[in-house]
Amino acid sequence: MRRKRFQKGSLQARKHGRHWVWVAFWWEDHSRRCRVLGRSSQMTKAEAEAVLSAMLRSINSGVTQTAKAVYTFEQFTRDVYLPFCRRSWKESTAGTSEQIINSHLVSELGKSLLHGVRREELQDLLDRKALDLSSSVVSHLRWFLNGIFKLALSDGLVLNNPAAALRIPRKCQPGRTMRPLTEEEVTKYIGVFDLREKLISRLAIFEGLRPGEILALRWKALANDAIRVEARVYKRVLNTPKNGKTREGAISDGTLALLKEWADLAQDPSPDGFVFPSEKLTTPLSLDNLWRRYMCPKVEAVGLEWATFQVLRKTNASLSKKAGVDPKVASDQRGHGLGVSLEVYTSSDMDQKRAAVRKLEAAVLRKPQPESQSASASLA
Repeated sequence: MRRKRFQKGSLQARKHGRHWVWVAFWWEDHSRRCRVLGRSSQMTKAEAEAVLSAMLRSINSGVTQTAKAVYTFEQFTRDVYLPFCRRSWKESTAGTSEQIINSHLVSELGKSLLHGVRREELQDLLDRKALDLSSSVVSHLRWFLNGIFKLALSDGLVLNNPAAALRIPRKCQPGRTMRPLTEEEVTKYIGVFDLREKLISRLAIFEGLRPGEILALRWKALANDAIRVEARVYKRVLNTPKNGKTREGAISDGTLALLKEWADLAQDPSPDGFVFPSEKLTTPLSLDNLWRRYMCPKVEAVGLEWATFQVLRKTNASLSKKAGVDPKVASDQRGHGLGVSLEVYTSSDMDQKRAAVRKLEAAVLRKPQPESQSASASLA
């Protein structure tokens, strides 16, 4: 029996009435088939080839291929890259990453054949995006492009990775400024809340917990002056912590006192009960409702509505550094790497900078004592 062979089909431009169209030809069930794909004025040859390749994919399935399928950037991203990444992405990562990829990459490169994309085209794309986006977002775009073409290279769909050597443009739009709270602002911030919100804000500022980790806490996770972070909630879905690792953290004395006071008021103090439950008690409190209804109006009254949970996390990192806490210990408490702790969350205030330059000045300009004076001083 004659072996079924992999086929790529053929594509011809033919005149159909008054218009030129793309006509695809292929073999199926021992018969030659053809189909009009679209007008040449409305579809490039690359787009027509991608459509033909998609049509033949089901016919060629199960056949030992002698040639690789042809993908457009959109097809490969949608059918291969994103499904592959979703296996390891958390819900929060998938939501933001897919939105960035679809909005800024697929919209620009979607119809381009994957193997036809060149480095210059990608660099021009980043240069255009830098006119409207911050360096952080452009850096993410470069990272995604590199990941997409790296996966395509591993599948043998491209000859090289055109995104490997891309550069971040020098002139990007300034990103959103975000500073930590000062010591005085922390006192003002916590002071405006009732017991529940005061406890939640302290867990973010002093214990360094993420908001999803705070709301996912159960009473069994609290023991003496330690807290075990083994879950988080994101959009009402319970999952493992962001880095996938369970960790133990310490609890400050002030937070511990508030926890004991809050435990006396708990409607469900059982080990599996949530520390901050919703009205149903069987689910954790909603972060959106917590911030919109109970926290933002209170801090808005004192001009601190800009201090979101992300600011509170930055405050924990920055004030820990200012207080002389070991950077490794602080990053372990917050549950992320040391590099992220120092480069992303930690910032120095003006008092620390003044102390640094004065310390350097004193060290550099310190003059050694003359030998004669030192000898006479020792004899005396």
